[in-house]
Amino acid sequence: MAAVHESVLDAIGGTPLFRLARLGAGLPAPIYAKAEFLNIGGSVKDRAALSMVLAAERDGLLRPGGTIVEATSGNTGIGLTIVGRQRGYRVIAGVSDKSAPEKSDILRAYGAEVVLAPTAVPAEDPAHLFNVVQRLVEEIPGAWLANQYDNLANPDAHVRTTGPEIWEQTGGRVTHFVAGVGTGGTVTGTGGYLQQVSGGSVTVVGADPESSMYGGGDGSPWFVESIGHFLHPGTVEDRWPQAYRSEVVDAFERIPDRESLLTARRLAREEGILAGPSSGTAVAAALRVARRLGPDDLVVVLLPDSGRSYLSKVHSDDWMRQWGFLEAESGSEAANSLRSLLAGAGPLVAVDAGATVGEALEALRAVPGGVAPVVLARAARPYGVSATEVVGSVSRAVLAAALADGGAKPGDPLGGPPGESQGGPLGALLGPALPAVGVGQSPAEARAALGGAHEAVLVLVDGRAVAVLSRARLGGGA
Repeated sequence: MAAVHESVLDAIGGTPLFRLARLGAGLPAPIYAKAEFLNIGGSVKDRAALSMVLAAERDGLLRPGGTIVEATSGNTGIGLTIVGRQRGYRVIAGVSDKSAPEKSDILRAYGAEVVLAPTAVPAEDPAHLFNVVQRLVEEIPGAWLANQYDNLANPDAHVRTTGPEIWEQTGGRVTHFVAGVGTGGTVTGTGGYLQQVSGGSVTVVGADPESSMYGGGDGSPWFVESIGHFLHPGTVEDRWPQAYRSEVVDAFERIPDRESLLTARRLAREEGILAGPSSGTAVAAALRVARRLGPDDLVVVLLPDSGRSYLSKVHSDDWMRQWGFLEAESGSEAANSLRSLLAGAGPLVAVDAGATVGEALEALRAVPGGVAPVVLARAARPYGVSATEVVGSVSRAVLAAALADGGAKPGDPLGGPPGESQGGPLGALLGPALPAVGVGQSPAEARAALGGAHEAVLVLVDGRAVAVLSRARLGGGA
C-alpha cells in the first residue's frame, strides 16, 4: 500500500530508482536513474530546502513570523517555498532572469514573492541576483538568507537521506555515482556518503557543462540550467561554493549543450521520463561512464528535476531550433535551412566590447557586409561566442563616418568614455544586438527576424554564434 503522511514535508525523499533499459541497451554496465523529480516540489532541492530550514530554526536564525530569502534558478526556491509556507514563513525568491519562466510561475503558485534579477553581470554589480537578495535580507526585519551555496545543511541533507537510499536500493552494489554539480551539495553529500560507506570503492563522477569551470572550462555561458560554475569576465573575485568539496569528485565528464539537451529529450521519448536539461547532462555522462565499465559494475545517475519546468525550452521544438540545437537531417527542410548559406559566409568576426574604435574598424575591414556582433571581452573563447554574450553590434560604415567627421578618434573606446552611458556621443556607434536565428531555420524565417531595422542576422549553432548573414545574402528582396 502507498504511504500515508501527515504533511507533504514527510513525503520529501524516498525516491525510486529506474533502470535506463533503452538508453543503456547494449552497454556493459547497467544504469539506474534516481528519480528526484518525484519529490513533492519536483526536484532534488526539496531535500536541501527542508534540511536548511530545520537547521536555521534549531540555530535560532529563523524565528516565527520570519521571512525566508534565497537566490535561486528556481528549484531551491520552490522547495523553500513549500517548506516555508507549511511552517508559517513568508518566502521571497530572487530568480535569475535566465531561468525558465515556468519556474517563476510555479513559485508564485506555491505562495512565493518573486524578484527577477540578472546573473550574467559581474559578481560585484549591485544588480546581480546575489546582491539583490542580500539587500532584501538587510532591509527586512526577521529575514533569513538560506544561502544554499555556502550552507552546509545543503550537503548534509544528502549525507542523511540520498546517499543511504541509493546504498540500500542497490544492496551496496553501486560502483559509480554520477550527478551534476551546481551548488555542489548533492554531489558532495551523496558522493561523500557513498565513498565512506563503501570504503572508498564508489567512484563519483561530476557531470558538467563543457564550458563550466568545475570541469576545467573557461566559465563562458551554457544553456543547461542549475549546474556548472559560470564566470563573468568582469568579475573581480571568483568564489566557489562552500557546499562543494572538490575532493569528493573523482572525475568529470564535460558534456556539450547539444548532447545534454538531446539526451533530455531522449529520456522522455525512449524511457518515459520527462526530466530537465541537467538530467540530460547527467545521463549523457552516465552513458559515457557505463561504456567503459563491465557487467559487475552498477551506475546510479541522479535526475535532479522534472521537464515540466522546461516545456518552453528543451522540450520545445521551436526553442531548440531558435538557438541552433535542432535541425532537419535530410530532405527539403534541411536543404532550405540556413546551413546551406554558411559555406561562403566566412569565419565569424566578433568585436570585444573593450576594443577601441580603431581596433573595431580594423577588424571589420574584411567582413562581408561590414557588420559584426559586439561581445563581452574574454581573453580566450575555445568554445566559441555564446549568443548570451552578445551585447550589441557595430558597423564599418558608421565607424568610418564618425572618424571622418571628427565625432570619434581611433583610440576612443568603442563604448564611449568610462562611466558614460551608451547614450553619450560615442555610445551612438554601438548598434543593437543583431537578431539571432538557429542554423536549422529557413532564410524566410531569418528575413522575418530582420524586420526593417537590421541588415544582418547572427546565425547560431548549439547556442553559439558562427556567422553573420546579410540581408542581401538571405535573398528574397528587401
